[in-house]
Amino acid sequence: MTKVATHQEVHDDVEGMSQFTSIPRRIVAVWLPLLVFIFVLLFPFYWMAITAIKPNHQLTDYKDYSPFWVVGPTLEHIKYLFFQTTYPQWLWNTMLIAFSATALSLFSSVFAAYAIERIRFTGARFVGMAIFLAYLVPPSILFIPLAYIVFQLGIFDTRLALILTYPTFLIPFCTWLLMGYFRTIPFELEESALVDGASRWQILTKVVLPLAVPGLISAGTFAFTLSWNEFIYALTFISTPEMKTVPVGVLTELVRGDIYEWGALMAGALFGSLPVVILYSFFVDYYVSSMTGAVKE
Repeated sequence: MTKVATHQEVHDDVEGMSQFTSIPRRIVAVWLPLLVFIFVLLFPFYWMAITAIKPNHQLTDYKDYSPFWVVGPTLEHIKYLFFQTTYPQWLWNTMLIAFSATALSLFSSVFAAYAIERIRFTGARFVGMAIFLAYLVPPSILFIPLAYIVFQLGIFDTRLALILTYPTFLIPFCTWLLMGYFRTIPFELEESALVDGASRWQILTKVVLPLAVPGLISAGTFAFTLSWNEFIYALTFISTPEMKTVPVGVLTELVRGDIYEWGALMAGALFGSLPVVILYSFFVDYYVSSMTGAVKE
């Protein structure tokens, strides 16, 4: 006696994006949150841009002029910023310090992350956790002992003071990020290279690093952004106006007592944020992919 198998039809109740096919649902669930998100992100840049080109008499006269628009734009604030202040020098200082601190942090983080994740020594996991916990220490606490070290080394009021202190908060996070990315690279590749007679240095430079380029770009972008926007260390370790960075210089040199030069302030903030915006626009894909790899188990 043969049994006839009956196949029950399987229905997939998952709607996916089809639940947003109707126009009202799409507006409420997709377009409205997206517009709010875009407005929150872009409005500060719009406000900085219109304030930077507003004549002085329009900055506070809200009866005759709209605060959200400009009539008769002027470039006087931008000319003042670039030709009557040391803003170009601040930009150069910030660029040099950010690139140098980022390069130093990446160089150290690559070796630390590779040693913790790939060599598999005893206690590697605890070392990795301790490095990440070091990132959680607030800079407002660290700058006190670091100030003593900077004075003892004789590098106070120099760009070197910031280049050497910024890695104290850049290396821990970059190491943790690269650890997560190195973890996604198959161990079989290293084992095959070891069988072929490759050294650890050759494996790192010719096998691991080429595969970890997205992770390196992400860690570098993160380190560069933090270095560019850092304020506490730059305010503490630098006193000469010509040595200051953009975040500190704009605040301390363009605010004189109770006089705020709003046009120059907004122009300085706008031009100071553009390099970071441009950097993210070029490497956003690498940044997202590497962050995904960093949290992947």
